[in-house]
Amino acid sequence: MELYLTFMKKKIAFKTLGCRLNQYETNSVASNFINAGYEIVDFNKEADAYVINTCTVTNMSDHKSRQTISQAHRKNKEAVLVVTGCMANNHKDKLEQNDRITYTIENDRKGEIFNLLDGHFKGEIITPDELKQDRFNYKSAGKSFRTRALIKIQDGCDNFCTFCIVPHVRGRAISRTWEDIKANIKEVLEFGYKEIVLTGVNIGRYEHEGLTFEDLVEKILEIPGDFRVRISSIEPEGFGDKLFNLFSHPKLMPHLHMCLQSGSDKILLKMRRQYTVDEFRTMVKKIRNKVADFNITTDIMVGFPGETDEDFSETCKVVEEIGFSHIHTFKYSIRKGTRAERMLEQILEKIKTERSSIIRSLAENNKQKYRSSFIGKIQNVLVEKINNKEIASGYGEHYIHVKFKADEETRLKDFKIVEINGIENKEDPSIIGLPITK
Repeated sequence: MELYLTFMKKKIAFKTLGCRLNQYETNSVASNFINAGYEIVDFNKEADAYVINTCTVTNMSDHKSRQTISQAHRKNKEAVLVVTGCMANNHKDKLEQNDRITYTIENDRKGEIFNLLDGHFKGEIITPDELKQDRFNYKSAGKSFRTRALIKIQDGCDNFCTFCIVPHVRGRAISRTWEDIKANIKEVLEFGYKEIVLTGVNIGRYEHEGLTFEDLVEKILEIPGDFRVRISSIEPEGFGDKLFNLFSHPKLMPHLHMCLQSGSDKILLKMRRQYTVDEFRTMVKKIRNKVADFNITTDIMVGFPGETDEDFSETCKVVEEIGFSHIHTFKYSIRKGTRAERMLEQILEKIKTERSSIIRSLAENNKQKYRSSFIGKIQNVLVEKINNKEIASGYGEHYIHVKFKADEETRLKDFKIVEINGIENKEDPSIIGLPITK
């Protein structure tokens, strides 16, 4: 019994890099440790084990992952160090040769990390290859690092864009059953979550036994309860009329992160994207015909091989025309094993940096303009933080960050109706408002 209690007091620290899918998986794994009595500590503190959920989508992602591994080792050289996520798939051999790393766990075995570490601390000898392979082997996280509950509906991708390593490290597309998704949602609602976020690698391609993505969203919206639904990053393909119509549903939030990548059809074709610029425009128009102030955010890649000044100019025009309120801008970087690696006309780093700066400037103008449009309007804010000065903050329906003075009825994870009356400042683009007392 005394030995068992010693194990239960072990401290575990987690670090998540990359996408929301990684965040979902980390939350679930961490919840297993919490339920078993382990102590979860901040990653910057000394722990008995560090679990790093890595990203490898760009060279910069690899760099950040390596830095995080070194950071954990410096904190406690005797700690168990577990590296998982996409970098564990992409660079498995190199990571396994790193003496600092105790275990390298690929994505399809990530859900078994608790069993691995729990066994390790109890003296069991378990090798990663013995762990169960299951990309949906994740329990609902009752206690989480986040206020919103992420719901994994899909994994993998079959698109094989010429610049992207994801299909190689996440595998082919696979969808979760409706029964499992429904059970997951009902469980997190019982835990007290008020907002769920549908996540995956390419969620628009969800398909299971004839159930499409838009069918799935419709069924989720029919689940009883006081909660709202948010769609995470989605590819601009496979949109049907049913999905456009669902955007007017009160439970479905008016925000999409829809990845454009480039405003040039020539570059989109070289990227092997599944749409044209006009098709993207049409989708945005249909969405905003349903909800006029619908928030569209996006990804833009600059410096793809062969991108001319004219191609980049076309991207800038589309950015201004659509008015994305936020743009994740990144420079193309060569990923080994992709088609783009072999392409000619690679762009100089200096030009990539210049173009990235221009897009960020346009994005900042769009952000300020979009946020200003909410002054005088009402937002239903999901409260995520209340600081010592009693300033509450969270996100409204349109996924705009809102700050307001908390009153005695303000509670974490609850909704609060707020009237927007300004923007804090250019450096902090949160919109601020006053709570409306019922």
